[in-house]
Amino acid sequence: MNSDSRRLTEGLLAGDTRAIARSISCVEADGTTGVEIIKGVFGHSGRAYLIGVTGPPGVGKSSLVDRLTAQIRRSGRTVGVLAVDPTSPFTGGAVLGDRVRMQAHAGDPGVFVRSMATRGQLGGLARATADAAVILDAAGFELIVIETVGVGQAEVEISRAADMTIVVTMPGSGDGVQALKAGVMEIADLFLVNKADHEGADRAVAEIETMLGLNTYGTDDWRPPVLQTRALEGVGIDRVEEAVDRFRARRDVEVQQRRRARVDARVRHLVSDRFLEHVEHRALNPGTLGYWLGRVVSADVDPYTAAEQIVRNALGEGDGLAPGADMSGGEGNR
Repeated sequence: MNSDSRRLTEGLLAGDTRAIARSISCVEADGTTGVEIIKGVFGHSGRAYLIGVTGPPGVGKSSLVDRLTAQIRRSGRTVGVLAVDPTSPFTGGAVLGDRVRMQAHAGDPGVFVRSMATRGQLGGLARATADAAVILDAAGFELIVIETVGVGQAEVEISRAADMTIVVTMPGSGDGVQALKAGVMEIADLFLVNKADHEGADRAVAEIETMLGLNTYGTDDWRPPVLQTRALEGVGIDRVEEAVDRFRARRDVEVQQRRRARVDARVRHLVSDRFLEHVEHRALNPGTLGYWLGRVVSADVDPYTAAEQIVRNALGEGDGLAPGADMSGGEGNR
């Protein structure tokens, strides 16, 4: 571990805000320092409770997280917030607006707010969200709230990143259940109909309850509550905290199962990344990958055949190339 990594690791374990912020920046940069920090602090993590907040854009997730953070702080518990914002496909920039929305917590040492850009990552989370959560966990924050980017039906990745998932919707958006179809409906441990002062709030609750009624719940099963909130006014937020605490108290076994699944997915992802990097930069001859990509683009071969040939070459089972192939200008080793 280099001196910079050691200094940041010691600082974040001591709860130093600047060290926490710098450490998250390092894991976002995807460099050696970030990896060393995670290796150094991972043994101090595993104590925090992770709450995911997801739902379509415009339903008030940020306002809800702001009010929920304030509610949790009243009980004396510390809160870390990771708010994921979309990245522009044109400029690569992101607004990162939650730091502006949550200025009321700026002077509270028991709250840490970090906005993160997706940087093209799908599923509603940033690539470094998992590592950032580890850093906040190791720094001693008791609850970590992860607010997803708000991409609707594709936003199910949060269920693999959090111990509990809150799905937020609102009335008056056409078909109220449309936003909760596909995977999003199944990942919720708690439903919130925000902006409940709008017309149609009761109908939205009834629609969700009807869909939940299609499932069979045993006596000991957790049936996701459906609550109405008005986040801007803070109405109903105390009931949200109560529901979170009830779920946490009842679901210890399931939380451990979810955490194991989260670790499984994370390790597999890292192995996949490391293996692909090894194949591309070490196992393949220069130009091999570019050659097969070119053949797929020109429809000479299909992607499956190209992948099989690339793997064969990486394993040393022949060069995987057509006789006399010209690999000049390929995208192999750099």
